[in-house]
Amino acid sequence: MTSPGQKSPVWHAFTQHGLGEEIPLIARASGATLHGADGRRWIDCISSWWVITHGHCEPRIQAAIRDQTDRLDQLIFAGWTHEPAETLARGLVAIAPAGLDHVFFSDSGSTSVEVALKMALGYWLNRGEPRHRILVLEHGYHGDTIGTMSVGERGVYNRAYQPLLFDVGTIPFPAAGQEQANLDALDAACRNERPAAFIVEPLVLGAGGMLVYGAETLARMRAICARHGVLFIADEVMTGWGRTGTLFACEQAGISPDILCLSKGLTGGALPLAATLATPAIFDAHLSDDRARMFFHSSSYTANPVACAAANANLAIWREEPVMDRISCLAAMQDERLAALDGRGRIRARRRIGTIAAMEFVEGKGDYLSALGPRLNAFFRDRGLLLRPMGNTVYLLPPYCISAAELDQAYAAIEEAAEAIG
Repeated sequence: MTSPGQKSPVWHAFTQHGLGEEIPLIARASGATLHGADGRRWIDCISSWWVITHGHCEPRIQAAIRDQTDRLDQLIFAGWTHEPAETLARGLVAIAPAGLDHVFFSDSGSTSVEVALKMALGYWLNRGEPRHRILVLEHGYHGDTIGTMSVGERGVYNRAYQPLLFDVGTIPFPAAGQEQANLDALDAACRNERPAAFIVEPLVLGAGGMLVYGAETLARMRAICARHGVLFIADEVMTGWGRTGTLFACEQAGISPDILCLSKGLTGGALPLAATLATPAIFDAHLSDDRARMFFHSSSYTANPVACAAANANLAIWREEPVMDRISCLAAMQDERLAALDGRGRIRARRRIGTIAAMEFVEGKGDYLSALGPRLNAFFRDRGLLLRPMGNTVYLLPPYCISAAELDQAYAAIEEAAEAIG
């Protein structure tokens, strides 16, 4: 919050400044707690937009950042390299689903998906059989750049930019009991449209409303694409790094995609960094003594050394600490508190996958512009919680260090909101 009488020049993301909502000023953070400049505290129940995994200002990651800033801060990553990136690439290949042997760095989840789409199109062009069609999953969200908006759900998020978006083929979401319709539609589209790729968020659609589907369906979608020679892109920007209960969501289906997109928890949430992993076939399609066949993508901060150092510290935490035990504990705590909501008639569709819990309020609409969303946002903020509902969907996606007492505070506020806000 700015000083009295002082107007901030900041234009905030996904914020309608005309509503005059409070915008707290955060001074520091630790664990699952945000500390305001005015002395107030909030529990970060959504990992500050799904990025914080082990907790804010995790000591090992912060130490790695400090050490790296004294060594090398930035380096062009076109024809030059550095040890933090080399170490990180080897580490990612070692833990990723089998067959993803090449790592392309970028700087955000959106750009990791843009890279994936360009890799897929370049693969087919360089094979001499150009394909341009992309298949997407209904209700999906992959980012806010032009390419990622094109492969995401069309609606209020991107209505103003429709003239810039390319056409895609949409496969229905495999809601419970409707899985076969999804599989039949995917099979028909792969057979008839000769698409370049199919992109999915494995197991749970984040911004689409925390919509969950089964691992068996994910495996069957992958098999259909393989049978028809369609590249399979797994967008694990949100679902990766333990959120669904395994390191990567693809593990639960026993699949390896052709292209894997990673970001958010890659550095434990400390710094922006992304990676797009690809198979040798995709890399080799761009490998040539003809410079015109190279992969044309970069950003100034590709593989920033400090961000890579943070990511290497994150990988060390996964290797050396009982992170999966913490995830299992958090999942069990979420189950207990969701079960306690039984009989609350104004809360429906309770669901959990991994560490993610979601539910819907009977009142209000499910769309993003529902008037219920801002009311709930303010309600939770006033009770010391960072919860950011999507329409009438309230979800908790906390860092793995959150305590039982902190979760109790969050669920108590949710119960109170269900009774107070109609």
